[in-house]
Amino acid sequence: MDHPLIDLINARIAAAERDGAFDNLPGAGKPLPPCDDPENAVLHRILKDNGAVPEAVALSHELARLRAELRETSDRTERARLIRDMALFEARLDLAKRG
Repeated sequence: MDHPLIDLINARIAAAERDGAFDNLPGAGKPLPPCDDPENAVLHRILKDNGAVPEAVALSHELARLRAELRETSDRTERARLIRDMALFEARLDLAKRG
């Protein structure tokens, strides 16, 4: 079954083609980049364009931030909290890498 607005969509595309809206687009005439996962290519592009990263990467960044904070603090209570937080992030990172 076609989309109910397919005729309108096709008319708008045809009008844009006539008006030259698709002329001289970046990458025109070049091959498409290789794609390992064509079924999810659009999803991956949207995530990448919006700064989304895999969980393991995000956890690694947070762990690095905590390590830097630990190096900068001399307060024993704060250091103990940071070490606990780091242990938690290391465990979460290990789980993220496994699955």
